[in-house]
Order: sequence, then C-alpha cells, then structure tokens
Amino acid sequence: MNLVELKRALATLRFNGIAHTIESRIVQAQAESLPPLDFLSLLVNDELERRSDRFIKRRLKQAEFRDADKTLDNFDFDFNKKMNRKLVYELATGQFIDRHEDGLFLGPPGTGKSHLAQALGRAAIQQQGTRVLYREAHVLLEELAEATVDGRRKEHFELLSTVPLLIIDDLGMRKLPSTAAEDLLEVVMRRYEKVSTLITSNRPVEDWGKLLGDTAAVAAMLDRLLHHAHLLKAGPRSWRTKTAELRGSEE
Repeated sequence: MNLVELKRALATLRFNGIAHTIESRIVQAQAESLPPLDFLSLLVNDELERRSDRFIKRRLKQAEFRDADKTLDNFDFDFNKKMNRKLVYELATGQFIDRHEDGLFLGPPGTGKSHLAQALGRAAIQQQGTRVLYREAHVLLEELAEATVDGRRKEHFELLSTVPLLIIDDLGMRKLPSTAAEDLLEVVMRRYEKVSTLITSNRPVEDWGKLLGDTAAVAAMLDRLLHHAHLLKAGPRSWRTKTAELRGSEE
C-alpha cells in the first residue's frame, strides 16, 4: 500500500487527523529516528486533537450563541470595578454545572450581562465539552409557542429539560406573550436540581410578577431558581452609553 492508498484508507476509516498529518510525521520519524511506539503515539495524538477540535466546533455551533466573539478574555472588568470578578471566574470553572446550580445576572442594559453569560457558555464548551443552549427569552418563548401549535411541545421540552446548561438571555427586554410565566415556570421546574439554568435580566426580580403577568407562577419559579443560584449584579455603568459618548466627542 503506497502513501496515497494509505491516506485514502485512513479517510475511509474516518481517521482524518492521521490522514492529514501522516506524510509529515513519516518525514519526522525518519529524520529523528523515532521508535515505532513514539511514531504511533504522534499519529494517535494528531487524531485525538483533530477530533477534539471538531467536537468543540460542533458544540459551539449547536449552542447558537448570538455573539460569536464574547469571551472572558475580552471583557473589561475595570469598566465596572464593583462587579464580582471572583464569582465570574468561579462560574467559569464549570463546577456550578456539575452541581446542577443556577445563575442569575441582573443589571441595567449595556452592563455586560449577555457578554458574560455567553462567555461562560463558551468556556463550559471549550473546557469541559459541555452541551450548551443559548436563547434570548423572547425567542425561547416563541419557539415553545410554535412547538405547541405544531404538536412538538413534548419533544421541544425534552431538549430544554436535558441540556446541561441553558442560557436564557435578556428577560424583560421585549414584550412577552401571556403564557410566558407558565412556560418559564415549566422550564425551570423541569430543570430544577437536575441541570443548570443561567438567566440574565435588566429588571429586578421584584418586577418579574408584573413583567410576566402572573405573580403566583413567578413566585414559584423564583423559589426554585434562587434556591441554588449564583447572583451577579452588573453595572451600574453602560458600555453602550460610553460608546455613544465617545462617538459624540469625536464629532
């Protein structure tokens, strides 16, 4: 079997990582007089790295983050110095997901809640390979309504109930349907102490009853959500306001 045939056979076996590097690894093995076991170890590591990269990319795509570039590395904690940086980095370890705990990020618009939520979701994928699903609150509820009409509510709730980390972003930013409180309560109840939920909102929890139009359902939801929740208060300064001010000063 020549090299071309070998690479074709490796691709057929789906050892694409080895197929991609074997030619250069053969040259390396000859140049460095590598023992057979070391040569084989290099090839296996190449395959593992390629599969890991593909796995992470697939998980990131499945998460459907709104913003692809939000990471902890490009978040400016110095802009709002009172934000609990220690808590953010503790959450970034992913241990709260292992313990089936929740997160609640509250603060005015433009203070970095969505950035941090997506950054933590990305960290969970890249560090632990965790399955994550991101949805803006109004989109989550729209999809639930569509699934109910199409007779897919049970299957859709299966996804929402089992994904290890569900991020519900921007609760309170848009007008929500009359069923919002009941739907969100069902989501939280199904996930409670089984998997982790992270919610961001620009409204204090005291306003959620009025916001969602069902004080009893909201009370039941918050009772479960806050039981094992990590509360992060963002702000008070807004990045968007700062950006607008900078633009104005340049004109």
